[in-house]
Amino acid sequence: MTRVKELWAAQAARGPRFYISLSIAAAVITITLKLGAYVLTDSVGLFSDAVESVINLVAALAAFAALTMAARPPDRDHAYGYSKVEYFSSGLEGGLILVAGGAIALAALDRLAHPSPLENVGLGLTLSVLASAVNGGVALLLLRAGRRLRSITLRADGQHLLTDVWTSGGVLIGVLAVQLTGWLVLDPLVALLVAANIAWTAWRLLRETAQGLLDTALPPADQERVNQVLQPYRTQGLAFHALRTRGAGQRRFMSVHVLMPGVWTIQRGHALCEQIERALTAELPQMTVFTHLEPQEDPVSFVDQELDRPVPRAAEPPQVP
Repeated sequence: MTRVKELWAAQAARGPRFYISLSIAAAVITITLKLGAYVLTDSVGLFSDAVESVINLVAALAAFAALTMAARPPDRDHAYGYSKVEYFSSGLEGGLILVAGGAIALAALDRLAHPSPLENVGLGLTLSVLASAVNGGVALLLLRAGRRLRSITLRADGQHLLTDVWTSGGVLIGVLAVQLTGWLVLDPLVALLVAANIAWTAWRLLRETAQGLLDTALPPADQERVNQVLQPYRTQGLAFHALRTRGAGQRRFMSVHVLMPGVWTIQRGHALCEQIERALTAELPQMTVFTHLEPQEDPVSFVDQELDRPVPRAAEPPQVP
């Protein structure tokens, strides 16, 4: 049990590029197995499955390059770092998936027009099942690591591999149905369903990529954690507004106006802002926090710069003990 815990701890400490390396290795293995299954059976459904695995390999290589760049520290020309490059990787993967879906659809339509019997079904399906097992195990690892490391690249690749598993399952059912019924039309029909499923996956990835590039606010769960950190300071009489958040790959960014009594010294206000920033970054790792100190007594302090209108406030500013 101790050894298992040690192995699990070592796995949890791995960085994103380790998991993408697993995805690359899995893609090479599954391409070999699925192409073998297609060659043995001449099934357009299994061909569609093999094409998607080729796309997996290209996407995984692009993801590795993106994660390598995203790990670079901020510099003079990129003061906020390189983490947004992950969105380019997920966008590329979404586009490649669309291309794969189109290729599969064309092959399926051709097979509908020219039906062909299947061969060596048993051995071909065995190879496909082995490939699906490899993809399924790596997909679960990527999804778990993607949530833990807040990496859209790992989540995108994991979702793609998991979709590949479901795709393979559908293809297996189609090939078995052809074998049992003799209806050759079922093979290309299943391939068309696979193409539609791939297109839906691509749409979801492209949509998530666009949201990231548009500086969408942090998820509601993260925003609630921010409010929980700030609440004790509110009960002490402080106020906050103009709170803005955004995500950029694995990193988080937040800015907020902190309203304090004007009689406080700059040193006292600065010290409390530093305390607030440390509390936020401790609660939400990889968060960069910008605070702006304002006096409660000045009406200008209650103008939200984003909306350019007064923020509702009490008649008298709260008193801080």
